[in-house]
Amino acid sequence: MPHAPDALVPPRPARPPHHPVPAAPPRRALASGSALLAAALLTGLLLRTTNRPFFQGADERWAVFTGDSRAGAATAFATVLDRLGGPIGLILPLMLIGGLCVYGRWRSALYVAAAAILANVVVVLPLKQFVDRPRPPHPWVLVNDGSYPSGQVFSAVTLVIVVAVVLCPPRARRWWWLFGAAYVLAMAWSRTWLHAQWLSDTLAGALAGAGVCLLLWRAFAPLLRTEAERTADGSLWL
Repeated sequence: MPHAPDALVPPRPARPPHHPVPAAPPRRALASGSALLAAALLTGLLLRTTNRPFFQGADERWAVFTGDSRAGAATAFATVLDRLGGPIGLILPLMLIGGLCVYGRWRSALYVAAAAILANVVVVLPLKQFVDRPRPPHPWVLVNDGSYPSGQVFSAVTLVIVVAVVLCPPRARRWWWLFGAAYVLAMAWSRTWLHAQWLSDTLAGALAGAGVCLLLWRAFAPLLRTEAERTADGSLWL
């Protein structure tokens, strides 16, 4: 009887069809993103049509709670976050886009550019002009017109989400969400501490940022899935 040594060798496990990065969108990304963005838009419409919305009292109480003293470490820290969330904050997504392109991950770079840069121009700036909400009295930093929604919180949320999608493997992503939530909360606190925006403005910025990222994540899913497969095959440049 012929000897068949190959029959005793266990088959080599197949390569997984997908690389864990970039991540696939959640199943209900379209519905969740639409709901979050709609909440921000409808609240803006309410502000546009009502002189004093039902949450203005809570905004004013929070503004009083943040205090009126500019001295101290809290104000210094809030000012640092203000600088980071301003024009300097564009450096981080631009660096991320450049790094992704260097490694051939142009599909992820497109997603980052759309969510972290283009969406700010297409969503935040028109909404600010449409709502035209006055800022809190006497802001401590230089601000432009239009308090609603918070562009800095919007940018913080979009940066956290795109980094999680295109850079973090599943295990690291869990810790990144915790860090990202702390960063977004700190940015929202800094905007109200500096009397640059109302509390509801920061909440709207977070809702709009998360909604836009989820919608674009779903829209870019085919490209990101292709990139994940090419990452596993070592053929990113194709």
